[in-house]
Amino acid sequence: MQKGEYKPRIADLALQEILSCTGAVLVEGPKWCGKTTTAARLANSVLYMDEPGKRESNIELARLAPERLLSGATPRLLDEWQLAPTLWDAVRFNVDRASEYGRYLLTGSSVPPRSTDFHHTGTGRIARVRMRPMSLWESGESSGAVSLSALFAGQSQFRAADAKPLGLEGVAFALCRGGWPEAVGQPERFALRHAFNYVDAVTEADISSFDGVTRDAERARVLLRSYARLQGRQAKLGVIIEDLSSHEGFAIGENTIYSYLNALRGIFVIEDVTAWHPSLRRKATIRAADTRYFTDPSIATAALGLGPDALMDDLSTFGLFFETQVIRDLRVYADALDGTIHHYLDRNGLECDAVVRLRDGRYGLVEVKLGGETLIQDGCATLKALAENIDTTKMRAPSFRMIVTAVGDYAYLRPEDGVIVCPLSALKP
Repeated sequence: MQKGEYKPRIADLALQEILSCTGAVLVEGPKWCGKTTTAARLANSVLYMDEPGKRESNIELARLAPERLLSGATPRLLDEWQLAPTLWDAVRFNVDRASEYGRYLLTGSSVPPRSTDFHHTGTGRIARVRMRPMSLWESGESSGAVSLSALFAGQSQFRAADAKPLGLEGVAFALCRGGWPEAVGQPERFALRHAFNYVDAVTEADISSFDGVTRDAERARVLLRSYARLQGRQAKLGVIIEDLSSHEGFAIGENTIYSYLNALRGIFVIEDVTAWHPSLRRKATIRAADTRYFTDPSIATAALGLGPDALMDDLSTFGLFFETQVIRDLRVYADALDGTIHHYLDRNGLECDAVVRLRDGRYGLVEVKLGGETLIQDGCATLKALAENIDTTKMRAPSFRMIVTAVGDYAYLRPEDGVIVCPLSALKP
């Protein structure tokens, strides 16, 4: 993809559909993921709140005469609207009194903290669309031969399907580069630098500008490194404190860690996965804590200073980061299906990396493995054990069970147990 060339995103259709039946849409997600570019394609006028030379006057106008900023051909895009949270109530008020849909698009890279300038939730007036870094299918690195929506429709007619031939090295590069639109298609050296620039921006500016609370850049960096080491785990604050002490020699209290993590969530750097609570035949205590993940795997590798070669030299670490890459793509695909991603872990140690759940109650069970027959067999055993313990008199059986791998030339259905083995480079929504 060349600079300036726009590649359609999965969120494009969702945004267009929602805008056609509601007054305003908030497009939220991490910085640099393409929110403004995507929204601007649907807008007939644009207000850039942080435009150089106009930022302060725009903020003051939002306080004194917000209708001036809202005036323009609709749909009107209000970019970085959170710089003046009063715009939210102004948009809601305007939408309430308008007779047509599709009036406003709001984009921003953070959720403003609740304040006296932000009175109404906007429920029923302002819809929300989450944008994420690009999946492999969006960046052209997946064949899209295996459709998640088709698996939910039924896998009885599943046929072997070709994957994009990335190889393990190609997956490692895509992981470290991340799904940032500006990085996709760039020469390797510049593409890999993008994630490091992102971490710099987060730690040196964004984590403090989120709510105006000054936060130390070095503390932010060591916390990101700790999060990277603990991703994919249900690590409580005490575990993070212990990790910071043993790996970084840093002593940070729980309240400080909570403040930093809250800011990182607010600017969409981290996005944990909630626990799944199915009905079980044999009762087991399900661990309800959220599982730690970054919005994009490249944030983790950049935080730790790792590149593709380092991952190839440490396949254990590669496997942990690959899980984050899979979770990112599954989230993008699930969003397109109005679905959500969850994690299962019980006190007996039975764990399922991802549960893709749709609003109508259908769900699929997913294990993540780099590849290789031994790891695939282990994943199949896990999926079998969990599926057999689900009480199908109280809930549906899984629509599919799938192993997502980093390597493989094609996706196939195992005849002995019905598990689909699918390289990530073959998936699409």
